[in-house]
Amino acid sequence: MASITLEHIGKCYTPEVAVIRDLSFGIRDGEFMVFVGPSGCGKSTVLRMIAGLETVTSGQLRIGERVVNDVLPKDRDIAMVFQSYALYPHMTVYDNIAFGLQIRGMPDTEIRQRVKQAADTLGLDEFMDRKPKALSGGQRQRVALGRAIVRNPSVFLFDEPLSNLDAELRVHMRAELAKLQRRLKTTTVYVTHDQVEAMTMGHRICVLRPCGSDPAVSNLTQVGTPMEVYDTPANVFTAGFMGTPKMNLLKARLADDGAHVLLHDVRMPVAPAFRDAARQMKGRDVVLGIRPEHIGAEHEVDWTSDTQISGAVEILEPLGHEVIVHFEVHGATVSARLRSHRALPSPGDPITLKVRADAMHLFDPKTEKRLGL
Repeated sequence: MASITLEHIGKCYTPEVAVIRDLSFGIRDGEFMVFVGPSGCGKSTVLRMIAGLETVTSGQLRIGERVVNDVLPKDRDIAMVFQSYALYPHMTVYDNIAFGLQIRGMPDTEIRQRVKQAADTLGLDEFMDRKPKALSGGQRQRVALGRAIVRNPSVFLFDEPLSNLDAELRVHMRAELAKLQRRLKTTTVYVTHDQVEAMTMGHRICVLRPCGSDPAVSNLTQVGTPMEVYDTPANVFTAGFMGTPKMNLLKARLADDGAHVLLHDVRMPVAPAFRDAARQMKGRDVVLGIRPEHIGAEHEVDWTSDTQISGAVEILEPLGHEVIVHFEVHGATVSARLRSHRALPSPGDPITLKVRADAMHLFDPKTEKRLGL
């Protein structure tokens, strides 16, 4: 096992175009780290730099104590699982799993032992003589995992390995992957654009965004445990990206007393976590963040609040166990979660819901950073 350290990592394909800029963070020995972000933010590029499949333009990349900027992929002691599985169609499951060990000249006895252990771990024993075309998507994914496991690497790298699976199988496989990582205790880096995968699988998550043309902007927006990132987003991007439905981000203003936030005709007390910062910014514009679960019908909520918000219903999204209501408030769309289907409004109907003001988030509209950071 090994830690991974990225120090001011940059990647440019041309001098004018930066794909990765000033990326600095560490991945602990035995940790399950998930890279999450929208398409084009550089998640797979960072993973490929760790693997040695992409060169590092600037900065220093270490696996353990060794700088690996110029180390060949085969000498980095890593195993990578791709989105496409990359199985050899003419080989059996056994041969696909064993192939990497065979080309390294490992003794047949040890190869058979390692392959059997991997097959037992992944439930592949009955499929060892089949070829990939005779397997389901989930079975092929397990073969790709088996090929990585037998290597006993210091680091596992996963590049959106579940994206080709159907929804039910994805749920099953992400639970299996998480259990497998806990059992093996191998340092793991996992790339996904799926927030649910990030929240449920990672010990910590690294939220990335496109770095754009501003030389002062890094791809990295926040690193933390899933609940740290969800409960205390460090900036507007993280707040808006993590969560389904996403956090409501609304233009608001701090009152002159610095103790209240004004959202058009709604006046709500500033949450305790932001009171000191709000007093320093009194009278200024802010971005007010409220998650949909903190807006609800009065007969359903289990919090005490005198703050209400009203608007006109735009869309209803019944999900069985809850209903997501999108309603228009002074030109902005606000989302809320309702727990019951009782007396649901229709599109166009007026609606008034309670807001849990003590769960608000406040951001500086200029820097887009969380107040107080």
